[in-house]
Amino acid sequence: MAILTNPWLIAGVATIVLLPIVVFIADAILNAKGSSGAADEPPVWRGGWPLISHFLKFAKNPIMTIREGYETCGSVFTLRFLGFNFTFLIGADAQTPFFRANDNELSQNEPYKFMTPIFGEGIVFDAPPDIKDQQLRFVAHALKGTALKTYVPKIVEEAETYFKSWGDSGEIDLLDAMSYLTILTASSCLLGREVRENLFGEVYHLLREIDEGINPIAIINPHLPLPSFRRRDVARKKLAEVFGTVIRARRAATGDKPVDMLQNFIDAEYRDGSRCTDDQIVGMLVGALFAGQHTSSITSTWTILNLMHKPDLMARAMTEVVTTLGTTDGARNDVMSMTNVQNMNFLHNAMKESLRLAPPLIMLMRMSHVPVKVGKYTIPVGHYVFVSPAVTMNLPETAPDHVFKNPDAFDPDRYNKGREEDKTPFSFCAFGGGKHGCLGEQFGYLQVKTIVAMLLRKFEIEPLGPLPSPNYHAMVVGPVQANKATMIRYKRRTTPLPAPAGFVEAPILTAQ
Repeated sequence: MAILTNPWLIAGVATIVLLPIVVFIADAILNAKGSSGAADEPPVWRGGWPLISHFLKFAKNPIMTIREGYETCGSVFTLRFLGFNFTFLIGADAQTPFFRANDNELSQNEPYKFMTPIFGEGIVFDAPPDIKDQQLRFVAHALKGTALKTYVPKIVEEAETYFKSWGDSGEIDLLDAMSYLTILTASSCLLGREVRENLFGEVYHLLREIDEGINPIAIINPHLPLPSFRRRDVARKKLAEVFGTVIRARRAATGDKPVDMLQNFIDAEYRDGSRCTDDQIVGMLVGALFAGQHTSSITSTWTILNLMHKPDLMARAMTEVVTTLGTTDGARNDVMSMTNVQNMNFLHNAMKESLRLAPPLIMLMRMSHVPVKVGKYTIPVGHYVFVSPAVTMNLPETAPDHVFKNPDAFDPDRYNKGREEDKTPFSFCAFGGGKHGCLGEQFGYLQVKTIVAMLLRKFEIEPLGPLPSPNYHAMVVGPVQANKATMIRYKRRTTPLPAPAGFVEAPILTAQ
């Protein structure tokens, strides 16, 4: 009887009894958002914490969590978080509707809204579909076709100068080195000579400030009063002022026009005959840089690391470099043409295999604007829809949706004629696919292969630590920089590279 007259004990017992009921009701209400209750909806992955389900585990290690969801629910499943529905499509078949959908069905704009402070209002993900398509066409025009030929000499020149700064021997963090060299080459090819020759230091600093403003919190709200967000916004404004000066000078200039992405954007016309505004040009330049800078530097690093840790494969890469580019360096840099770089098939496959094992973009996102049919399921309107290249391309052979054999092995030959393990549509998806496949794929292959080939010609290299694992705490996933895993020791080559039997040195070619 004393218990029934003690208000604190009554309150405590009531809390213990009623709180789970309140949480259950709240969870049911919140989880109803974006759900039609239809029998053919994707299965919901139950469990985890009330209201947030498995989200904390997902935030800590997204890849392992997605794999667990796949093993529990199958190739299509929904994870619920505070009333939002995150639906995952795992495996080549399940993610085919994702890549084939248009913007009216699965939209990029809502999931990538956090990039608006960086790109600018009315640019790419903040633009209506028709305007976005035209802006992406401007970007594609500058990254394909004849433009690529003009970029190779610039990449070679930048790499040549940068590698001279290394000296004859030493130790260096490969990821840091590739990050810096990638931004150098991208600046030379895309931003224009005025920026590269006179403003690179300032632009590089501003880009770093903007880069630090991209983090997972931005997905929730990119306008929170955080110091990194304030620095991002100040840097974006200053960058617009820097480029504004260059753009106005370019518009007023007469005579021959430079060949670079900046000039391409200045000359581009929308279908209604209007030209890009200065801010749109800045936004598209920043977008192109951020889309390629991290991915290219990370891919260069992984490709070199994977080859160093497989001496037999490194030997094959060196043989290809010699037979394609010659045995000597220096005066032979004339052979670094677009055609020769494209013809290095083993290096191409080594880069592709590095992307399969550890794609920098581990997830791609959309929002459903209409019900989307995926196999026997229908995804309702309002779901955030995800595919994960990192999971799909590395499913174990025991998984029903696996494509690649022995997926944990670094095996560049899996893409060769006769095996072609990537022949299933959308099974290799490191560059996305369909309507929104990466516009810079050709440029990325050309840039990375040129840099890697030049490094292998110039230096003997060896790793100083174990092969690293991917850093899943980053927005764009690269190797973990710990235990010297990304450190290398290098020594400049002073004698010609050994030539395979029967090799005849090709005559000096005219640079393309």
